[in-house]
Formats: sequence, C-alpha cells, structure tokens
Amino acid sequence: MADWEIRRATTADVGPVAELRAVVMRPDLERLGRYDDRRVRQRLRDAFEPAHTWVIEVAGAFAGCVALRPADDDAHWLEHFYLDPALHGRGVGTSVLAALLERCDTDGVRVRLNVLNGSAARRLYGRHGFVVESEDPVDVFMVREPAGAAGG
Repeated sequence: MADWEIRRATTADVGPVAELRAVVMRPDLERLGRYDDRRVRQRLRDAFEPAHTWVIEVAGAFAGCVALRPADDDAHWLEHFYLDPALHGRGVGTSVLAALLERCDTDGVRVRLNVLNGSAARRLYGRHGFVVESEDPVDVFMVREPAGAAGG
C-alpha cells in the first residue's frame, strides 16, 4: 500500500478536486446516461466545504479527497470521496475510509452516503459495514452504525 496523509482542504483545492471528480465519476455517469462535462465540475464547486473536507496526498502529491459533513440527525455524510484512478486497488482508499470510520466509531456517530447505482465503490462501502437504506435508478443510499452500537 502507498503511504498517504490527509490534510484539511483549503479553498484553493476546489479546482483540482473538481477535475478529479470529473475523471473518477465519468465512467459511471456515462453508463447511467448522466455525464455532463460542465455540470460534473460545477456540482462539486457548489457543494465544496473546505471545513469538512480533507485532501489525500500520496508521496506529498495530490491524490484525492474526502468530506465528512455533520448532518442534522446525529450522523455525518461521507461525500466527495475521490481517489486518483492510478491509486485504485492499492489500499489507499480502504485505509483512508477505515481511519475516518474509526473516528466516527470513537464519537459514536452514524455515517451516511450515497453512491451511484452500479459503482464499484459500493463494494468498498459494503466491506466497511455500510448497508443499503434505499435506492433508485441512479443513487444508492447507505448507512453505517458506529461499531459497537446496537445493531451496528
């Protein structure tokens, strides 16, 4: 596995993150007939919150991002989890996700996310205890109770 670090995002990170989102999401969005070159970047720009976002770096270079945004229902939303495709399958995403979920477990916080229907990322989330709450033709909504919680 590649060595990685995370740091808090800054407003200057929005451009590289938006570009990575377009690259990572393109195959699934095209498969679903929903890819729009401008919209895929703009949706990230509109939702980007540096206070809740971390940049993933491998060997000191930008490699991805992940956001963990507090929600109103005593949960956090895991969002914008994108990793450079060259790093897929090398354990970085698994390791980053495990570290974030460990923090949530310590705080006793449930985590929610949505993933595109048919995305390979759904398997990663399933391995980490996420279960499907609901789904539609485009999105799958998943939840994970904190480890040690009743039913979790």
